[in-house]
Amino acid sequence: MAIHPRVLVVAPDDDRLSPLCQGLDALGWTTVTARSEHAALAALADLPLEIAVIDGRCPPGLASALQIAARPRRLPVLAVDDTGALRHDPTVDLAMSAPPHPAQAALRLEHLIRAAIAEEEMTLREATFAARGTSLIQPAAEQTPLRVLAAGRPDKRFLALHNALIADGCEVVAAPTPYTAFDYLHERAFDAAVLWGGEDHAPAQSIASGMKRNTRLYHIPLVLYLSGRGQINLDELYGRGFADVAAADTPEDETARRIVALARTYRRHQVIRRTLEGARSSGLTDAATGLFTPALFAAHLARIAEAAADRRRPLSVCVLRVADAGGLAQMKTEGWLGRALPQIGAMVSRLIRTEDTAARLSSDVFALALPATGATAARIAAERIAAVIGCTAFDAGPGRSPFVVGFDIGAAEMGPGESPATLLERASAAVVPTAA
Repeated sequence: MAIHPRVLVVAPDDDRLSPLCQGLDALGWTTVTARSEHAALAALADLPLEIAVIDGRCPPGLASALQIAARPRRLPVLAVDDTGALRHDPTVDLAMSAPPHPAQAALRLEHLIRAAIAEEEMTLREATFAARGTSLIQPAAEQTPLRVLAAGRPDKRFLALHNALIADGCEVVAAPTPYTAFDYLHERAFDAAVLWGGEDHAPAQSIASGMKRNTRLYHIPLVLYLSGRGQINLDELYGRGFADVAAADTPEDETARRIVALARTYRRHQVIRRTLEGARSSGLTDAATGLFTPALFAAHLARIAEAAADRRRPLSVCVLRVADAGGLAQMKTEGWLGRALPQIGAMVSRLIRTEDTAARLSSDVFALALPATGATAARIAAERIAAVIGCTAFDAGPGRSPFVVGFDIGAAEMGPGESPATLLERASAAVVPTAA
């Protein structure tokens, strides 16, 4: 069985980062360790590594050298540095004072990687639209302070984090209960939310679950701030949708910096989404939903496939077809499904990740292109989108109960030398009807 390392670790010895490497390996984040800059550059040339973790004792300028060597891939860099020297290095995406818990690190590494891929994808979209005579104009980012929701009962450490966020220039809104948290979330726009994981995790989990069922709140980054050193269940946290987890012994100012980094990335991704929405008037996207048309999707998929090969990243495509199960055939015949489809398509556009591309192939068939994603992960992403849409009730006419929509889903990962058209055909052929 082939082993594909994902994480490059650069450290002069095993003293500091060896336990982290072992933990990441156990979680499936295969690491490869280099003892010098020369060895690190050689590893980048030979392996499709996705992210670098560097020891703060490494020579200055290492992060920049690694990023240059990784091109055309954008290589995020996480530094473990107890001196604070790399805290403000622009080539370091995140600096931590001590090695994080492996589960915590995995969550954060995933977010850094997806943020890097989103930036790559924006460049590809600009090229796709430019080839059709349309310029994607990026709106200016908001200049207002980052807005963070801090949800949980008052605690001295949670209050200290509140103060650290304010010191970093954030506007912080405190919500002592899940009820007040959702009131604020529906009234205001937030760039991140930090949830206090006190002795009872139920309030934090309730807020997280509720946000992940709402298309408007779905992508707001969630940070769980633990009050104790209990075992972290990585699978559960992924399922809840947390972007980061701060252990109990993490300094408040470091947790604040990590929240600020997530909030800035989220705000940047909102700019990217608004950029694509601005192309609706170009006539290149589906008028009802704003999704890519079949022709535009085919052209962009070809561009993504070429980039995936150049960057040695996987690429998957998913097809979501509105299922006939559960009485939907009747809703389709009577026209109620047709009335709901523009809203469904708009929900798809809000639920996909920033780096993913969604298209409306026909009235009730949608396609997703997911860069740097294997087939299994792509299907999970599509199933999550379908699950959120499945929580929405649509009008079925006077005197009748609303109906819900399910999807039949197919997924396929691009193989060596495979054409984009064949990839889409395989994803379509893999669609399995939902049991009635």
